[in-house]
Amino acid sequence: MIPVTGFAGKKVALFGLGGSGLASAQALAAGGADVIAFDDSAASIDKARAAGIATADLRRIDWSDIAALLLAPGVPLTHPAPHWSVELARRAGAEVIGDVELFCRERRRLAPNSPFVAITGTNGKSTTTALIHHLLVSAGRSADLGGNIGTAVLTLKPPRADHAHVVECSSYQIDLAPTLDPRVGVLINVSEDHLDRHGTLAYYASIKERLVAGAQEDGAAVVGVDDEWCAAAAERIAAKGRAVIRISVRKRLPEGIYAQNGEIFHASGANTQSIARLDNIGSLRGLHNAQNAACAVAATLALGLDAATIQKGLRSFPGLAHRMEQVGRKGPVLFVNDSKATNADSSAQALACFNDMFWIAGGKPKTGGIASLAGFFPRIRKAYLIGEAAEDFARTLDGKVAYEMAGTLERAVALAARDSGASGLNEPVVLLSPACASFDQYRNFEVRGDRFRELVLALPGVETIK
Repeated sequence: MIPVTGFAGKKVALFGLGGSGLASAQALAAGGADVIAFDDSAASIDKARAAGIATADLRRIDWSDIAALLLAPGVPLTHPAPHWSVELARRAGAEVIGDVELFCRERRRLAPNSPFVAITGTNGKSTTTALIHHLLVSAGRSADLGGNIGTAVLTLKPPRADHAHVVECSSYQIDLAPTLDPRVGVLINVSEDHLDRHGTLAYYASIKERLVAGAQEDGAAVVGVDDEWCAAAAERIAAKGRAVIRISVRKRLPEGIYAQNGEIFHASGANTQSIARLDNIGSLRGLHNAQNAACAVAATLALGLDAATIQKGLRSFPGLAHRMEQVGRKGPVLFVNDSKATNADSSAQALACFNDMFWIAGGKPKTGGIASLAGFFPRIRKAYLIGEAAEDFARTLDGKVAYEMAGTLERAVALAARDSGASGLNEPVVLLSPACASFDQYRNFEVRGDRFRELVLALPGVETIK
């Protein structure tokens, strides 16, 4: 845990007692703050009380001596309307911040030049975060992994000069971190997302930009420039005299890091150096993973790793669970868990990586269905449809892709394993990439992916991929 001392002797209100909220309450209390916490869930309140955290309905407390409101990232700050706790805090003149902001303040107090890498982007941030952490650890560096990737940042080790923090930041977390100042900031890409919470794409993009714009002057801002929002952000940051490392997977760059034909290059003026190759790295298939890897290469170069060390780390990267995760093989058949693909755009990244696919899709449908994936239909040998979206997906596939109404994941895995094994193809792939949320049948995409893994590994003759 990182005790937060900046509010020692002061009162802090906290709303949202999920994992990061409870960790924040404990970190504030450990640093000497007087914390009053609340949540909409009675079970969460009971859990906080059991952990020794004082709780009260924040609508009924005296706000006159509250120094700050610590807001969980899942609670609306601006759109569609500020949460009632935010309104109360603003009327009282109390600042509204989140756990990443608390981390940044403690880092400035304890080790302001420690290797802190913050990563954001609409797509790929979890893989990029995990990959940067893996490259550092495989190089023998001391490093922690946390933030939006699943481990609350204040539960990590306290900052120190020889210890890296690799932190994934959602737009919600950035919005609650006004002094976010990583040594290396990474902005992978920006596309339309979370507009229900940010109002417009322009405002959403400006929040993402804030992470790299705040990178320390002696650090680096790593920015993907393959979309207009990030390209413009890179220009604005560079115009202020800050170091910007541009990233592209679509064009050669005169300055920066670019990926081309499975190889990552570092260009600097007339000098272009090959840094790493991605061919035959199953966990980094596809153009989207080339972008993730190029960003990770740039970040770790900025932290002092050399090309040989980076290449070795890339080759040993196991990948992210539930995102293009290679689960096992049965003869020539590869089984891939892409349960994290909860919409069509995300599934497109997986479908682009393979030919001869036996595709398991469906779940709780998202707007637009899978019509946008029509360009990949010739690669799909057969689809196995599950969940609420099955009938709608069947209408889209009818006459274009052979399909079977499997209904459940259990039946889909059995059917896909049977058909792929009998196909006679050289490299058939059974791919779970649902293009849907999981909530019709599973609590979350992780549970869905775990079940897929269990079912695959229970098949006779399947060998685990390590």
